[in-house]
Amino acid sequence: MNTAATMQIEDPIIEVDNLDFYYGKSKALHGINIGFPRRKVTAMIGPSGCGKSTLLRCFNRMNDLIDISEVQGKILLNGADVNAPSTDVIELRRRVGMVFQKSNPFPKSIYENVIYGLRIAGIKNKAVLDETVERSLKGAALWDEVKERLHTSALGLSGGQMQRLCIARAIAVNPEVILMDEPCSALDPKSTARVEELIGELCEDYTIIIVTHNMQQAARVSTHTAFLYEGNLVEFGMTKEIFMKPRKKQTEDYITGRFG
Repeated sequence: MNTAATMQIEDPIIEVDNLDFYYGKSKALHGINIGFPRRKVTAMIGPSGCGKSTLLRCFNRMNDLIDISEVQGKILLNGADVNAPSTDVIELRRRVGMVFQKSNPFPKSIYENVIYGLRIAGIKNKAVLDETVERSLKGAALWDEVKERLHTSALGLSGGQMQRLCIARAIAVNPEVILMDEPCSALDPKSTARVEELIGELCEDYTIIIVTHNMQQAARVSTHTAFLYEGNLVEFGMTKEIFMKPRKKQTEDYITGRFG
């Protein structure tokens, strides 16, 4: 029985209903129930190995790449079951984009990195591609820094610029949700601050779900916070309340550094 203290979200974009997840015989998630609000930033916090990234990867079925994984329960995106046999996984991953812990630009030009998803979709119209590159790089607060070298290798960018390029690549295909798995853990403080600022701007147009080990970051960037521990959702609510007046002692103990 999951006894998490959770708040109800009206009209959530993603709903998780009694979700269990297994790696082979090992159960990684236990009866998760949560709804994610539209065009808000939700942070998922908890100690290493608590299931944050596993849950995040369930939303766009990245865990499908692991042969021994098994999902039980439901995940609904705008009311449609993402694990239904009829789900087009490529289309799902367009709608639910992902930015990883380590920036992973392709060994191509900055321009080709941004339009990679459009190329896969067969879009060849140069005006459309050019507009998408400019729109996406502006959306990722990178346009002014790279507009004179769009056709040079993306691998020549700094770490912080590479991560913003990966964000530009994610938003180029007009997703509804952007998943971020520890997006700043490899960045210096200045680059981290720029990405955090960018997250605040992006949530005007996108729903963002971020996994972070940095509780100060969660407090800075998110409107809602979910605390997971040993594969269980312990508490979910407004970030301010989770950090200032948690309803569960376990949440308070983690936030105040008594364990983790």
